[in-house]
Amino acid sequence: QVQLVESGGGLVQPGGSLRLSCAASGFTLDYYAIGWFRQAPGKEREGVSCISSSDGSTYYADSVKGRFTISRDNAKNTVYLQMNSLKPEDTAVYYCATAGSSWCQPNLHEYDYWGQGTQVTVSS
Repeated sequence: QVQLVESGGGLVQPGGSLRLSCAASGFTLDYYAIGWFRQAPGKEREGVSCISSSDGSTYYADSVKGRFTISRDNAKNTVYLQMNSLKPEDTAVYYCATAGSSWCQPNLHEYDYWGQGTQVTVSS
């Protein structure tokens, strides 16, 4: 059974850092791109970052470039999202997902398997 489980969310002050984890089970992450998405209250789900498995390419939304870093540890079957210099507007539920492809897909609707999400709240 394909499963993705996010962890690492929490409450952090503006300027702080968090590291989110996306642990996979039921399949080997080595062969699949993994994307991170987020959804704030009253807003649509949006793409945050993605890492391919084919060549390790990474992608970031403009709003997080220079602050977030995506990485993968295939030995642990886990993808990470290091989030630094957090802002209140980063507050959202963060999800990881895979489209079953080794390449990152541009459209979130192409992602078939999703985790349950982890809440990130940036507030003083």
